[in-house]
Amino acid sequence: MGRVVIVGITGASGAVYGIRLAEVLKDTPGIEVHLVLSEWAKETIRIETDYVPEHILAMAHACYDNQDMAAAISSGSFPAEGMIIVPASMKTVAGIACGFSSNLIIRAADVSIKEQRKVIIVPRETPLSAIHLENLLKLSRLGVSVLPAIPGFYTRPKTIEDLVDHTVGKILDQFGIEHNLIKRWGDETKGT
Repeated sequence: MGRVVIVGITGASGAVYGIRLAEVLKDTPGIEVHLVLSEWAKETIRIETDYVPEHILAMAHACYDNQDMAAAISSGSFPAEGMIIVPASMKTVAGIACGFSSNLIIRAADVSIKEQRKVIIVPRETPLSAIHLENLLKLSRLGVSVLPAIPGFYTRPKTIEDLVDHTVGKILDQFGIEHNLIKRWGDETKGT
């Protein structure tokens, strides 16, 4: 078993971020992806992309039903390095912030927090209300990395894929996973 990373994709707009992350992790040696798609994530994938959920699920080493509260990743004894929720709906953020584990994505995040493992949330909502901000602040104070999908334009992106790769690269950086997705500040060439 390599480094185990749990990935949750919720129904917030921006499914492409979760899809791209799964693609990159699938091809990263030593990384084992355990994936959960919410029901609305499956619908958002169909609406926003040319993919079907089954294609995304096929990229993972293991997949779980979001209603399966007895899944391996629902326990602190499961040896995961941490969890990434991308995109993260405000419903999911609120559930995690309140400790209300109504589905597997929220439960796996709750477990990762209590076990003091790395948790990254990529919220997708705009504008943010005071409720959203308070929930995100609460999670940040608990050690969760809040990483909004905000591209850097110093890289001079040419395509939507460049913008997506920038955010995915930032996620991978948080987990210490090497990649060549983005041009670093001061670097004249983007990796391949």
